[in-house]
Amino acid sequence: MYLKDEKMANHKQAIKRHKQSVKRRSTNRFFMSTMRTHLKRARHALTGEDKDLANDLVKNAAAYINKVASKGIIHRNKASRLVSRMSKRFNVTFEK
Repeated sequence: MYLKDEKMANHKQAIKRHKQSVKRRSTNRFFMSTMRTHLKRARHALTGEDKDLANDLVKNAAAYINKVASKGIIHRNKASRLVSRMSKRFNVTFEK
């Protein structure tokens, strides 16, 4: 649970804060990693020919990005920018 080679605080509140920060870091890393995976899958699908698959993956990625933003892990403007660019790329790729 604790990070390697890290000095621990002596005060009770500082120990609690450290535990909280370690837990938050773990959670944030999980959500960010999963978000990046969703983005990679969606971008990869946009290079292919299957419009239905790409549409599903883009929708899933957008939903997950918004979920991460609602938890405060990324800023809502960044989430909006990512979704907007992904949607724009989808529309340009499959506008025919």
